[in-house]
Amino acid sequence: MGKILIKNGRVWDGERFFVADLLTDGRLISKIQDNISDSADFVFDATGKTVSAGLVDAHTHLKGISTDSFGINAEAVCFPFGVTAAADAAAELGNADALKHSGVKTLVYVATEIKNNKAYFEKTLKYLKAFGDSAVGVKVYFDETGGQVRDITPLKEICDFAFDRELKVMVHCSNSPTDMSKILGCLTCGDTLTHAFHGEPNTSAADGFKALKEAQKRGVIVDVGFAGHVHTDFSVLKFAINGGVVADIISTDITRLSAFKRGGRYGLTMCMSIAKDLGLSEEKVFRAVTSNPAKALGKYNEWGSLREGGTADICLLDYGDEAYCLTDKAGNTVKNTKGYRCVLTISDGEVVYRR
Repeated sequence: MGKILIKNGRVWDGERFFVADLLTDGRLISKIQDNISDSADFVFDATGKTVSAGLVDAHTHLKGISTDSFGINAEAVCFPFGVTAAADAAAELGNADALKHSGVKTLVYVATEIKNNKAYFEKTLKYLKAFGDSAVGVKVYFDETGGQVRDITPLKEICDFAFDRELKVMVHCSNSPTDMSKILGCLTCGDTLTHAFHGEPNTSAADGFKALKEAQKRGVIVDVGFAGHVHTDFSVLKFAINGGVVADIISTDITRLSAFKRGGRYGLTMCMSIAKDLGLSEEKVFRAVTSNPAKALGKYNEWGSLREGGTADICLLDYGDEAYCLTDKAGNTVKNTKGYRCVLTISDGEVVYRR
């Protein structure tokens, strides 16, 4: 791995924007400062671009980890969108080797099983053992369309199971059988509500997002979990943004059914573009795909930030001719001829994608 020098960029270090040059040396960032003149093996002029910490996609479905019907190659749906770290939700193949051989840094939320409105943990315990320290928590598909969930009982059982083992919980909440306040009442600090702005019954928008606001104050993490147009109602998300309700995380929920297909070049950069076009400030957009998900996954010292001496996980983004057009299930359309796009991704000090 040679030295990489990035000049004249607007740096996003996970917490703030500022103008500086950046130099890597092997796997690490050696300098972030003005007017670096050191020699390098690769020099990139980032004028007009944002030099960001590698993006963190906190809700994905990756090949060899999620089911074969959902899982997709990690490098294919991460590196071209500036993503250097991801979380799979929910891992149910128990294939820890898939993590070892992936170029993308990955943690997992292991799957839980609900049958006849009751939680079963035999498979969950098996997956937790298989993934070991890579298992950050458990994922709950709290959705009555499968016919197995009728009330809050199994969610309470799973949250108790996770709490006893100091694991995080991620809850898929669209098409839930109970109102949002009951779901959020089961969650504790560090747990995640994904698809938080769906347009199905029992939406988070009830009472002006009262339950959601109260949960965030307790440390519950709110994830958009776009899934393209499937699990996010753009009018609900816009209503939330306009009302000052800000998601902690922006994620894709990307699968082999959605990658590169939905509304254009679907990936985390498109999700960022949608959030920006719906009114979220650029600082909050970038925070929701770097430092916030890294903190939620317990990896802030390693992921989602740029600092001297830190790992050289970096992406360069510009805002240009990256058209998209998505219509959600309620018929709301968000489109633009412009959008975020990744032009360079560096992982562990190596160029892994260049546009």
